[in-house]
Amino acid sequence: MLTAVVTGSGATLEVSFLGDSLVGQALVTAEEEKEVPENDLNPIAPELKEFAWGFGSFIVMFLVLRYALYPKLKKGMDARAAKIKQERDAAEALTASARADVAQYDAEVATLRQEAHQRVEAARATLEAERTERLAAANAEIAQRRAAALADVDAARAAAQGDVETAVVDVVGRAAQLATGRSVDPSVVSSTVRGVMGADQGVAR
Repeated sequence: MLTAVVTGSGATLEVSFLGDSLVGQALVTAEEEKEVPENDLNPIAPELKEFAWGFGSFIVMFLVLRYALYPKLKKGMDARAAKIKQERDAAEALTASARADVAQYDAEVATLRQEAHQRVEAARATLEAERTERLAAANAEIAQRRAAALADVDAARAAAQGDVETAVVDVVGRAAQLATGRSVDPSVVSSTVRGVMGADQGVAR
């Protein structure tokens, strides 16, 4: 079976009769041989459908970014900013608390030091008072014992002096009686011995 193929442009037409096996090749050749308008030969000139597809893609991308991705991104950024602010506030609060604790510790240390100083001064004053009191008591006791010892010494001296005076009076009386051959008045001998012994004690002192 023969097939007529008409090709051409403008006023020129070409008619070819082909068999069944050459119909497809003839059609392809006819399509390749069509003349293209000069306006369609610019490789960088976009077509209307390209504008439509680009603008549609831009609108779809804008809607996806605006209503799907941007809210999630903004929510994440707000949550991160809130978390950073919360951590910063917590750090500032912790710093303020630490400073307050340090100030309180310093105040307590100063108070303890002042109390310790006061206690040391009070203990020192108490010890000084006790020392003064004990020294006064010891001095008083020493003076009392010295006075008692002096009194004992004076008493012993007086007793010894009386005994010595009596012995001397006896010896002098007997010596005078032996020397004179008669008895001597004991009162005269006693006064004489006392005078001599008193003079001797005065010289000795």
